Amino acid sequence: MVCAPKSRNPETCPYVYRTDCNLPQDALVELYTTVGWTAYTALERRADLARAIENSSYVITAWHDELLVGLARCLSDDVAIVYIQDVLVRPQYQRQGLGTHLIEACLARYQHVRMCVLLTDTDPGTARFYERLGFSSTCQPRTGSLDAFVRLRDHNPR
Repeated sequence: MVCAPKSRNPETCPYVYRTDCNLPQDALVELYTTVGWTAYTALERRADLARAIENSSYVITAWHDELLVGLARCLSDDVAIVYIQDVLVRPQYQRQGLGTHLIEACLARYQHVRMCVLLTDTDPGTARFYERLGFSSTCQPRTGSLDAFVRLRDHNPR
């Protein structure tokens, strides 16, 4: 059992972290739905979600008993770049250190990789969360010569 930073005592920690990607589809769909990420939760897209998880380079999940409460997944060549694709924590479990622990686990797994990239919405709270973890926004001048370009084909809003 591995505990989140705010609860390091294994005797009192209610969370278990796992790094397997053989996850029950209903648990995945429920987690993605609770955070409002419904692009892959429609019945006809659920196989896509399962395939995306299976094809990820690294997946870490947080569990409270049998309930999937958080997930982060990465794509990487394991040399030059790692892309953190999804970071999700059920709303009622947020602000307990779970998201931080998930990101830190991803960063630890790929500590030897030169560049770590993630894309997220423009919510100021989200920006502060990632900045606290050492990420820099490409929208701000302090990043110097770094820029980001994205091409998104939106099949389903959100």
